[in-house]
Amino acid sequence: MGIKISNTKKKDRRESSFDLSSILTQEITLFGNAFNTKKKEQWYAELSVLLKSGIDLRNGLELLSDTQKKEKDQKLMKFMLSQLVTGTPFSEILKHNKNFTDYEYYAIRIGEQTGELAQITLELSDFYKRKNELRREIVAALTYPVIVMCTAMIVIAFMLRYVVPMFVDIFKQNNVDLPGVTKGIINFSDFISIHGVLLFGAIVVCIGVLFFVSKKQWYRKILGSVQLKIPILGNYFQKIYMAQFTQAISLLTSAKVPMVESIDLVKNMINFYPLQQGLYKTKQLILAGDALSASFAKSPIFDKKMIAMVRVAEETNQTEFIFQKLNEQYNQQVKYQSQVISNVLNPILTLFVGVIVGVILIAMYLPMFRLSSVIG
Repeated sequence: MGIKISNTKKKDRRESSFDLSSILTQEITLFGNAFNTKKKEQWYAELSVLLKSGIDLRNGLELLSDTQKKEKDQKLMKFMLSQLVTGTPFSEILKHNKNFTDYEYYAIRIGEQTGELAQITLELSDFYKRKNELRREIVAALTYPVIVMCTAMIVIAFMLRYVVPMFVDIFKQNNVDLPGVTKGIINFSDFISIHGVLLFGAIVVCIGVLFFVSKKQWYRKILGSVQLKIPILGNYFQKIYMAQFTQAISLLTSAKVPMVESIDLVKNMINFYPLQQGLYKTKQLILAGDALSASFAKSPIFDKKMIAMVRVAEETNQTEFIFQKLNEQYNQQVKYQSQVISNVLNPILTLFVGVIVGVILIAMYLPMFRLSSVIG
């Protein structure tokens, strides 16, 4: 018999979720103030070892408190320990602490109800291990392209702000007729010099507006649709969210959570509108009597491979195993596509920077040849 999870708290406190941007930025805080995923990976693994060795939860938290290097982490452990001593369930402690997500709350709650807390904490450690690996792959793929783009912008801004005006003064003093490309570069340089501050302010305002509307449903709907339609990257984004989805379902099914409750919980965890809509539709179809694979087939976010594998899971009653294998496959695909994207973007960006710098230099040196002819 599966454990039914009540949804009465669904709109409590926060409807926390994670997506591509959260993988990269959500838990990166100044001065390391967050109990981040790297710490959680180790913390849950150590807690699982202690519980499996026969140590009770209270003594386990006490031991883990002594092993924390940072004072704020020690305070967090001691606070959790003090709440536990007063009789508060471990899951409720996590629920009302901003360092932990709803996903952890429900997982720990399942562990308490089934008596499998040691196994659940091990699963959570593995969950954060795979999440950290995925984030490292994404960061590794994007780091070099971002550095190249930033360097290019700095070089171009420097040339437009300081180098081009030097040539302009020389051309004016010698009354040299300028080619069209040179005039265009000079006009653009003048525009940057005069309106640079306003342009920067407009960019900041746009970023602020995007941050403000990022929680709006209409914005998430548009963004999700655009993400999936971007050539090459659309498939990459889809694989990332499928890896997150299958990982979460795998953990929940291993804890014997009914599929309907699992889908409903995951829908509130992953903040990607197309997937949330797909899961909502899937839940309604399951409640209406459709099979899981047939329900997935009616939502375009789920690919044919997942639908076929889920159909096999239904026929063989191997749901947990199939979702684990799907998660491994999607993680491998994300890793491979990250490498491909990095290998493709690097030369493209390098070529892009070279072309821009080359155009600026040519635009400046063409009049120099005319100037040498005039002087000669």
